[in-house]
Amino acid sequence: MLGKLLVLFKIPELRNKILLTLGLLAVYRMGFWIALPFVDQAQLAETLKDLQSQQGGLGQVMQVISLFSASNIGQSTIFGLGIMPYISASIIFQLMGTVYPPLERLQKEGEAGRKKINEYTRYATVIICLVQSYFWIRTLAGGFGSGTSLILDGYQGFYYQIVATITMTTGTVFLMWIGEQIDAYGIGNGISLLIMAGILARMPQAGWSLIEPAFEKGIALGTDTGIDRLLILALVFVFVVVWVIAITQGQRRIPIQSAKHVRGRRVSGGQRQSLPLRVNQAGVMPIIFASSLLMFPYFLFHAISEYFPTITFWAMLDEAFQPMSRGFVYTMSYVVLIYFFCYFWTAITFNPKDMAENLKDYGSFIPGYRPGARTAAYLEQVMVRITYVGAAFLSLVAIIPTLVSTWLGVDFLVASFYGGTGLLIVVSVVLDLVNKIDSHLVMRNYSGLLESDL
Repeated sequence: MLGKLLVLFKIPELRNKILLTLGLLAVYRMGFWIALPFVDQAQLAETLKDLQSQQGGLGQVMQVISLFSASNIGQSTIFGLGIMPYISASIIFQLMGTVYPPLERLQKEGEAGRKKINEYTRYATVIICLVQSYFWIRTLAGGFGSGTSLILDGYQGFYYQIVATITMTTGTVFLMWIGEQIDAYGIGNGISLLIMAGILARMPQAGWSLIEPAFEKGIALGTDTGIDRLLILALVFVFVVVWVIAITQGQRRIPIQSAKHVRGRRVSGGQRQSLPLRVNQAGVMPIIFASSLLMFPYFLFHAISEYFPTITFWAMLDEAFQPMSRGFVYTMSYVVLIYFFCYFWTAITFNPKDMAENLKDYGSFIPGYRPGARTAAYLEQVMVRITYVGAAFLSLVAIIPTLVSTWLGVDFLVASFYGGTGLLIVVSVVLDLVNKIDSHLVMRNYSGLLESDL
């Protein structure tokens, strides 16, 4: 393995791509330590800690948002919004593409249409950034409703708020630009790598929060810091990693027969091949989309319950949709959205009619099914079935942190790193990155990273 890693740096083009990607990720991480000027960061951290214990865990909700959006809004840095506005804009345009005919036509125009939609997505990202960052600065100025401003004296005016809003918007646009540069000149998917880097940066702290009590209180069996509990968590971690890799790499192979072609005395074709269909065709996007959308009802009901404190109905909805509560309503809504986005994303990325036409054009067919409409119907039927299995897998992975947190008494944020969605994102992005690196190695007659040299 060490020799294969050294090969990566022997290929000039691949070496430059890897170094550029690592350099841009380093810039992204450095931006997390550049705080907004004139914000009392110590007082902000103390306020969020109080909110976490007093108001249903608003501070924890913000940590969950930071986890899946590569942001650090709790510290009000220049990259405080992360790429959440870009993800939100992408969700909006993907959904509008199914109901708004002009966008639907753009999606069918191929590369030119995709570039146009990406341009509209960037504009929408800037608008969303301006709105979100302005309301965040206004929230800091009001001290989260306490009346004590978290912005230093002398800098609480309207002009400072505008400058801070533009600063945070520029930070998000810069992160979006970094992701596009990684896509164009680096290796891997830029946005996914930013999310993965944000998760990995928090993993050591989450792991230490599990191990540190064992050094302070001992590792007696049967206790919260016992070695038996740590071993169970380690086994759960290994099991989930292996399971995620198996499902992510799992495929349904459909046999394909190519027709024979006779040209003079030469007969070509007639070979049997297979068409691989991924079980988890949608990847990790359904979980990211579902997590993002479920933030809206929480903040909506939270605001309404504060405006009408005497009406218990809004308070019940506020509690039901808290991401940290993981109650029945939230969990069922989470699962339903995951299923919806699995089928939605699969319908966007996989077109059985185009696949059937391509097979027909290349002179191939599925044994037992006529080329054309019958083949397309069969492919659609198979994809619907395996997508159901893939959605069930994603739903189970999404609720694993709840089970680990409930049964083993682990903090939910720690469980989300080492046994759930965060782990799924990291494994999926790493596998995609390895596949793209392998494609460069195979083109130059090297064996892949995961292939045996024997």
